[in-house]
Amino acid sequence: MTAVTDAYFSNLIGRLEALRKSLAEPMEKAAAVILDAARHDKRVYVFGTGHSHMLAEEVHYRAGGLAFTVPVLIGSAMLHEGAVISSVYERTQGLVRPVLERYGMQPGDVIIIASNSGVNAAPIEAADYGREIGAKVIAVTSVAYSSAIANGRRRLADIADVVLDNGLPPGDAVLDLAGSGLKVGPVSTAVGATVLNAIFAEVASALSKSGDAPVYLSANMPGAAEVNQRLVKKYRPRNPHL
Repeated sequence: MTAVTDAYFSNLIGRLEALRKSLAEPMEKAAAVILDAARHDKRVYVFGTGHSHMLAEEVHYRAGGLAFTVPVLIGSAMLHEGAVISSVYERTQGLVRPVLERYGMQPGDVIIIASNSGVNAAPIEAADYGREIGAKVIAVTSVAYSSAIANGRRRLADIADVVLDNGLPPGDAVLDLAGSGLKVGPVSTAVGATVLNAIFAEVASALSKSGDAPVYLSANMPGAAEVNQRLVKKYRPRNPHL
């Protein structure tokens, strides 16, 4: 392993170790909010723009994942339809609301919003919409990043019911390229996926005690077809991506 590779692994592992302690209480709160929604047959929507949208796909129809999660996918604000224009869209007011209205979010649902910078129009609008219709809002964001760049703008961290502060520095990348002034090695996706999967595992554990944890199996595992088909039939009416 080269020095750079080792440095990246060490940095990421160190951050995860630190977050295991610093996020213990907010992760417990997030799990409690999601557990309450699950027990009332509500849904957990996950939304992000740019690279943050990958967290929405991370928990969708995932082996070992919970079936009541619903990704909110807006192609124009992702990357595959045009990375440059997606940066424009995520800063444009009015993009998110009409899309969220089509998902049928209800009072008592949960929306998890991932935004590392925490100040762009799209995640702020999503949080406002969630609060308006009576959903609980959970933010996955960098408080340090949003604090550094807000300049008077509203921050996702100020709107959410539960804030999962990933502790990342402004700009996301964590390794300096000597003599260049550049940084490489972004970690927000790895950190965000770890935090969300840990929370959903906690929720699944609690649900399993009453025998009703709706967990997908890997398609190649014995009995997966039957289990997954049953879950898809139940949750498809409120998940357009199944």
